[in-house]
Amino acid sequence: MTTDSRTAASGQSRELDREQAYLSRLYERLDAVKAQAADELARVRRAPAGGTHQNRSERDAMARIFEDRIAQLREVDDRLAFGRLETEQGDLRYIGRIGLRDEDLQPLLLDWRVPQASAFYQATAAQPLGIRARRHLSTQGRAITRIEDEVFGEVDVDDEERQLTGESALMAALTAQRTGRMQDIVGTIQAEQDRIIRSELRGVLVVQGGPGTGKTAVALHRAAYLLYTYRERLASSGLLVVGPSRSFLQYIEQVLPSLGETGVVLSSVGQLYPGLDTQEEDAPAAAALKGSLRMAELLKRAVHSRQVVPKGTQVIEINGERLEVEPELIARAIRRAQDTRKPHNEARVTFVSAALAALTAQLAEQLRDGGDTVEDDDLRMLREDLRTSQEVRVLLNTAWLPLTPEKLLGDLYSRPSWLASLTPTWPAERRALLARPREAPFTVADVPLLDEAAELLGEAPSASGAAEAAARRQRQLDIENAENAIRNMGVEGFVSAESLADNFTATGPRLTAAERAVTDRTWTYGHVVVDEAQELSPMQWRLLRRRAPLRSFTIVGDIAQASSPSAASNWADAVKPLTTDFTLEELTVNYRTPTQIAQLAEAAARQHGLDVTPSRSVRDSEWEPRRVRVAPAEVTGATVRAVSFDTAIDAGGTLAVIAPDARVAELYAALAQEYGAEAGRGLDTLSRRITVLGPHTAKGLEFDSVVVVDPEGIVAGEPRGASSLYVALTRATQRLTVILPGEGS
Repeated sequence: MTTDSRTAASGQSRELDREQAYLSRLYERLDAVKAQAADELARVRRAPAGGTHQNRSERDAMARIFEDRIAQLREVDDRLAFGRLETEQGDLRYIGRIGLRDEDLQPLLLDWRVPQASAFYQATAAQPLGIRARRHLSTQGRAITRIEDEVFGEVDVDDEERQLTGESALMAALTAQRTGRMQDIVGTIQAEQDRIIRSELRGVLVVQGGPGTGKTAVALHRAAYLLYTYRERLASSGLLVVGPSRSFLQYIEQVLPSLGETGVVLSSVGQLYPGLDTQEEDAPAAAALKGSLRMAELLKRAVHSRQVVPKGTQVIEINGERLEVEPELIARAIRRAQDTRKPHNEARVTFVSAALAALTAQLAEQLRDGGDTVEDDDLRMLREDLRTSQEVRVLLNTAWLPLTPEKLLGDLYSRPSWLASLTPTWPAERRALLARPREAPFTVADVPLLDEAAELLGEAPSASGAAEAAARRQRQLDIENAENAIRNMGVEGFVSAESLADNFTATGPRLTAAERAVTDRTWTYGHVVVDEAQELSPMQWRLLRRRAPLRSFTIVGDIAQASSPSAASNWADAVKPLTTDFTLEELTVNYRTPTQIAQLAEAAARQHGLDVTPSRSVRDSEWEPRRVRVAPAEVTGATVRAVSFDTAIDAGGTLAVIAPDARVAELYAALAQEYGAEAGRGLDTLSRRITVLGPHTAKGLEFDSVVVVDPEGIVAGEPRGASSLYVALTRATQRLTVILPGEGS
C-alpha cells in the first residue's frame, strides 16, 4: 500500500468514526423520544377517565396520538439517517426518515420531505443549489458501513480524504438482492423523480415511464411527501393507494411505514367495494364489456325498470273493505318520488309516503260514501292499517322494491329475459358474455359495477331512524370533545377533530381514518395514487372519481405494458372518464433493468407493434441474456435446468419463472419436486426463493433473476399478449433466461 493509499484509508476511517458518533447520537435521541412517548402513554392510561364522555374522549385521543407516535418511531429504526448535506457556508444537514430535535429543540435530523432536504435529491454539479457536498450514508442496523461523497465544484485538499463518488449509493441499491418486498430507495431518489414527488397536491398528475424507471417508488414516496406536506388537509380525509393485485400490495406494503407514514389505505382494484375482496377474473371479452361505459347506462336502465306501474287495477282488502287501486295512483306516487332525483332506495321513502297518502284519502272517501263518519283523527289509524297490511306491502313492493347492489347485478346476470328487455339493440352474443349463475362469485370487473349500482340505489332506509338520529347527535358531541382535547394538548394541525371523534367512542372500537374508509363506500379521499394505471377500465375510473371528487390524483403507469382488455392506447383516452385536464410527466431513466435486458425487451416489444417509451439504463449486467432453444416436449425439463443454472450463480437471490397461464401448474409441479418448499406458485409465495407466475400476476414486481418460458405462448395466450410479454421480459434486475420451444434442441 502506498503512502497516499494509507493516508486515504486513514482519512476514511476517521470520517467513518465521526459519522458513527453522530449516528449513535441520533439513535440515543430516537430511543429517548420513544421512551418519553411510552411514559406519556402509560401516564394517560393510568389516569382516571372521569365520569363524563368528554373526559373519556380526551383520554382516548391522547392515548391514540402517543400510540401512533410510538408506532412511527419503531418503523424508522432501520436506516434512520441516510444522507448529509454540506452547504457552501460549511453547515451540515443530516437527512433521514423523520425529523429529530435535541432537548433544546435544535434540529439533529431533517425529515427527507421538508424543503430544506430537497437539495439532497436535486443538487447537481451544474445546479448545486447552495450545496458544496452531498454524502450518502450506508448503514446496517445502527452501524455505519460506508460513506460516499459527491463534491460540487473544485476538489480541495480537505476533499482528498473523501470517498468521492457520484453513483455508488444508487448502484448499491439497484444491485441489491430482492427479497419479495419492494426496497425503500428514499436515500437514492434521483432529481428526475424528486421533482415529480414534490409536485403540488392539486390536479391530476400522470407519470408515464417504462419498466424499471421507478414509477412505483415515485408513487409511494409522493404519497409520503403529500401526507407530510399537506398533513392538515389529508389528516381526516386520508390517502388511497390503488394497485393491480394483492401480490402487488404485499410487495409494497412495508414501504410507506418505513418512510414515516402509517394509516394509508392500500387497496387492489378487487377490494374497492366494501365487503368484497376478489381476485376472480372474467374471460377477456366479458371483462372488456363490463369495463365499458355502456354498463353505466345499462345499470341506470335496470334500476329504472324496477319502478313499475301496474298494468291494471289492483284490488286490496282493508278491514273487510275492498279497495280498487287504479294504475294512475301508483304512477303519480312514482313520478313524485322520481322528481326528488334521489337514489332508488332513498326515493322509495317518498314513493311509499305518497302512495299511502293517496290510498288513505281513497279509503276515507270510500268509507264516507258508504255512510261511515271519518274524522281527521281517524285518518292516522286508516294510514296505519294500510301501512301494516300485507296486501298493501305486496302492492308497493311490486311497484318499487328496495334493492341491494348485489341483488341487482345478480338478477341482471342470471335473468336473460330481463337483460334482453333492457338491451334490445344488443346482439345476442354480447348478452351471453354477462350470463352466469346467481351463485357465481363476483369478479374484479364486477367491483365498479357494484359500486355504480350502489350509487344509483343509495342506502336502504333503516328501521331505527331514532337510533341513527341519536348517533348523529352523539357524533357532534364527540367532535366538540375532540376539539377540546386537541386544544388542551397543543397538537393543532397534526390530527383532526373529526378523526378523533370517529376513532374514540365510549363503547365501540377505536378506528383510524384508514380503517373507517375501508368500510365506508361513500368515503372521499383527499388524494388517490393509482399504480399500473394503464390497466384500469372506464368503469373503474368512474369508481375512483367518486372516491376523490376533488380530482386530486397521482397516476403512474406505462401504456406499453397495458394487458387489460379494457385498457386504452394513450393516457388521454385512459383517464377520460376521470378528467380531460391533466399534467403528463415522463420518467426516462431505467434504474432497474440492465442495458442488455432492456434492449432485448424493447426490441421484442417493437417486433410485436408496441409503442414503448425509450429509456436509458444506468448500468450494464455482467450476464448477457440467455436464449435456450428446445423441442416442445423438453420445455419443462429445460426450465428446471435454467433455474438450477441460475441458482448456482446466486443462491440467495429471488427468481421468477414467468410462463403462459396454461403452463404454470406443470412448471410449478416440476420445480416443487426439485426444490420442495423453496418453490412457490402465484400471489402468496413472493417471499420464497423461486416463484412461478403468469405474466399478469408478475406486473409491477421485480426479481434478481427471471426465466421467461414460451414467449410466443404468452403473446398468443391473451388479447394483449405482446404487452404481457414486455412485462415478463422486464422483471429481472440481474439475469434473464428465455426458453424458446419449437425451434429444435
